[in-house]
Amino acid sequence: MTSEAQHQTLEEACAAKGMRMTEQRRVIARVLDAATDHPDVEEVYRRASAVDAKISISTVYRTVKLFEDAGIIERHDFRDGRSRYETVSEEHHDHLIDLRTGHVIEFRSEEIEALQEVIAKRLGFRLVDHRLELYAVPIDDKKAGRS
Repeated sequence: MTSEAQHQTLEEACAAKGMRMTEQRRVIARVLDAATDHPDVEEVYRRASAVDAKISISTVYRTVKLFEDAGIIERHDFRDGRSRYETVSEEHHDHLIDLRTGHVIEFRSEEIEALQEVIAKRLGFRLVDHRLELYAVPIDDKKAGRS
């Protein structure tokens, strides 16, 4: 089976959890599935209301919370004062956040993964989960002489 064939849509994940899916929830699920960034609730609302003008911001807030509580989307706080969301991925990845633009880059590093295991073991633990967020500015950033 290819990884694409194994990929479950948000709608399918909701159905698998026995969640009742209204048409507005379906729209919100599709918006989150299609996101290539990590949108906040206001951005999810903007995208969803472009599809269905009857969707309210409160519906988006409730639905996002429902999806989060069900474990099918993850909430991130990238230090910009707003919660941002992404679908739960079967493949682990970490994030690098450009502090100048807010752009989030997803990456995977076998070296970092191995080092985390070594550190946990050295401290007497078995690593079961982690989240790594790197906050950075571009090396060639010449704005106002900042580094």
